[in-house]
Amino acid sequence: MARFLDFIFGILKWPVALLMLVSLPSLIEILGHFQFNNPRFFAFLMGAVAYIVLKVMAAARTNMSMLILAHELTHIFFALLTFHKVVHIHLNIDESGGAMGFKGKGNWLIVVGPYFFPLFLFFLMLGITYWHKSLDGNLWVNGFLGYFFMYHLESMAIQIHSEQPDFKEVGFPFCWMFLPGANIFICSVILAFNTGGWAYVQRYLLVFCKLNLYYIEQVLGYFTS
Repeated sequence: MARFLDFIFGILKWPVALLMLVSLPSLIEILGHFQFNNPRFFAFLMGAVAYIVLKVMAAARTNMSMLILAHELTHIFFALLTFHKVVHIHLNIDESGGAMGFKGKGNWLIVVGPYFFPLFLFFLMLGITYWHKSLDGNLWVNGFLGYFFMYHLESMAIQIHSEQPDFKEVGFPFCWMFLPGANIFICSVILAFNTGGWAYVQRYLLVFCKLNLYYIEQVLGYFTS
């Protein structure tokens, strides 16, 4: 199964990168569909501000050990998701990096997963879904989402740079085509979840697909007219 999925991801690599690139107009426009003037978003924003304030007050530097652990665990998450057997994980004592190993060839999703996917926030969202069937009236939950959302943004700001070995492995052209759209998409999904749980995420995905189809039709119409 792992070899088959690696083959499929190999075929989809550039189509997915192109899709993320051409989706940028839709991803930007869809942000206007969110209603930010509500208590849920205010609590979300306060959680994000609390993360910044606590960090400044504590004069704390970024916890690199936690960042590296999250990075390697995200590699592992996508390796397991694509049926690869993980054989080891290693974190350098000097906090200079880490490594994980798995059986099989692997694919680009395993390599670039940590640069757009918020693993801890994802499991927090699953936990919220389990403990709170509805987000109505749970402003503390929205605050926690905002707090860890800001942690995710900080992590991406630190990890995404031109010297990343993972970027060299999958190719810089692919990364620059795929990662901007992928990050905006993931952040929008989190905002949608904060607004109304997974039901609102489903609505967001529907609007995103409709907008993408509209723009594609416009482009095709321009070239065929």
